[in-house]
Amino acid sequence: MERKNDIIITLLLVFFLSGGAFASNKEKIYQAYISNRMDDWKVIIDSLEQNKTENADYLSELVNFQYGYIGYCLGADKDKEAKDYLYLAESNLEILENKNYNPALINAYKAAFWGFKIGLSPIKAPILGPRSIKNVDQALEINNKLPFAHVQYGNAYFYMPAVFGGSKQIAIEHFLLAIEQMEASPEELANDWNYLSLLSLTGQSYEKVGEYDKAKNIYEKALKFEPNFKWIRDELYPDLKTKLKK
Repeated sequence: MERKNDIIITLLLVFFLSGGAFASNKEKIYQAYISNRMDDWKVIIDSLEQNKTENADYLSELVNFQYGYIGYCLGADKDKEAKDYLYLAESNLEILENKNYNPALINAYKAAFWGFKIGLSPIKAPILGPRSIKNVDQALEINNKLPFAHVQYGNAYFYMPAVFGGSKQIAIEHFLLAIEQMEASPEELANDWNYLSLLSLTGQSYEKVGEYDKAKNIYEKALKFEPNFKWIRDELYPDLKTKLKK
């Protein structure tokens, strides 16, 4: 009986490290995202953090999920919670960096985390902004075909004041490039919250510059991909249609 239990534990471990557990968590995060159940998202990342190993793929998934939750916290004015999870994410990212795991991705996350710190303390933007730009430039220099890096480049230039070189049009160009790069591997889009997040970001960016028809096209693309995406279906798209009627 004891040997049977050992075999079961071994098989579960192999399943876990081979990606089966990652796929399960990816789907759970996706469902939480499209349904706007961020409490479920938090439960998942807390469990992953508590039971984490130094397996690089595991940590990479965890950092991505933590990154998404931090963004949510900032948008919901939960700054204390954002700081706590940013600390955890940076600690996990440091482990990955020490393993020399995907340097382009590491730099892209560093750029994102500088951006989060600006969100937590806007007065530090003149100091932290250039650091974010430096990291995203390094990411794109290493791998210009990394969608996540183009998303961070777009974020940096979208929120940067024009007097310092910010450009919403340049930002949108990079968002569109990231969409194109992600869609070049359609088999990887299933249950990927990052793809829907990017579409939402792009649609909102078009709205910010007054290009409502293009925003409409992006929202419709998102709903065609995922009809149950609550945020776009129930909020962003209806609000945009109201604007178009005016």
